[in-house]
Amino acid sequence: MQNVKGTYDYFGREQAIRKQVQQTLQEVFELYDFDGMESTILNELDLLTSKYAGGEEILKEMYQLTDQGSRSLGLRYDLTIPFAKVMALNSGIELPFKRYEIGKVFRDGPVKRGRLREFMQCDADVVGIQGPQAEAELMQLAAEVFERLEIPVRLKWNNRRFLGEVLEAIGIQPGMMLTVMLTLDKAAKIGIEGVREELLSKGADADTANELIALVDRANPTFGEVASRYGLTASPGALEAAALQDLIQKLGLDSICEFDPFLSRGLSFYTGTVYELFDATGGFASSLSGGGRYDAVIGQLIGKDEIPYPTVGISFGMESIMELLRDRPQRTDRRIVMVIPIGDTIPQALRAAGELRSNGIRTRVETAGRKLKKSLAGASSKGIRYVILIGESEAAANCLRLKDMNGMTESVVSMEEAVRLLRQSL
Repeated sequence: MQNVKGTYDYFGREQAIRKQVQQTLQEVFELYDFDGMESTILNELDLLTSKYAGGEEILKEMYQLTDQGSRSLGLRYDLTIPFAKVMALNSGIELPFKRYEIGKVFRDGPVKRGRLREFMQCDADVVGIQGPQAEAELMQLAAEVFERLEIPVRLKWNNRRFLGEVLEAIGIQPGMMLTVMLTLDKAAKIGIEGVREELLSKGADADTANELIALVDRANPTFGEVASRYGLTASPGALEAAALQDLIQKLGLDSICEFDPFLSRGLSFYTGTVYELFDATGGFASSLSGGGRYDAVIGQLIGKDEIPYPTVGISFGMESIMELLRDRPQRTDRRIVMVIPIGDTIPQALRAAGELRSNGIRTRVETAGRKLKKSLAGASSKGIRYVILIGESEAAANCLRLKDMNGMTESVVSMEEAVRLLRQSL
């Protein structure tokens, strides 16, 4: 018996850390006024494979299946297309609409560190805002998430419309735009010669390939340098990028944000801004988060391209984040109270635990039958501050012995008094 490759079970300490990350994300999402959503895991294959969805690269990794009615279905490979489906099916949703979703997605791709076949994504999207303020707000949100998680990050960003304008100026034909973008997006992985080989194999002529290589070989070119080099300072994509860059600077995000003229992200539906966040220490190479603007998907899904559904989103990769947090000491929830029965007092201990829980106090009952000294040592090692002891004398007097593990003090109190003291202290 074994797990399917690229899937894992989570429990104990690791699951506790995962829940802490999810709680942090949910708190920040709601702080930024995003509403929660749950979309379907199973979807019609036609939706997931439509030309408005993920594109050729991701479709090769999609899990496909047929139900008992011979319908062709697929497991969602991200949370974006199911969200777009919800918007398309519910045209009465008031705009702008901001939603977040935390859920599992599935991809039959290569397994490596931080990349699994069954994994958790945590997304936030906003529909109905045209300007760069939506992107800037999501960048602020991402910065706050990673600050709370104590992960230093750098955010790389670009504009796919602007990148298309650059490629057109260099001589790339419209039909080759997407495949060339995918090659440039891999430049850090495959190197200069790898880029050259792919460009030539995809049909680019030598002069065009050399011009692209010269651009790739430049050390961290700024947006202004690239726009000036190709005479694009007033082009539509350049104006979009310039407006976002201005906001980034005014919000103080330029300390973590870096323009990357080759970033395009793999999904074909992005129409404007794209961004990815990475571990600033360089210890983990894969992205921790990413997203961008996809203005066309919702309107195209409902067959009404003329209806504007400007949309921008961001996704946080739980598995990548966990690669950085897994070895950190777990933050113990010290608000737990442990009830320890001494002798034949398990019924009284369970009754006391029930009363505490009914008052909103998280309670653990020691039922392992260990000696008192070991039970107290176990509570101390887990950072539990308060322990309630119920021996035969306490049970007979219908009271509790409340022990403070920090001050190593204890007192005999009634249940009502214990609840009052614990509520004040926890």
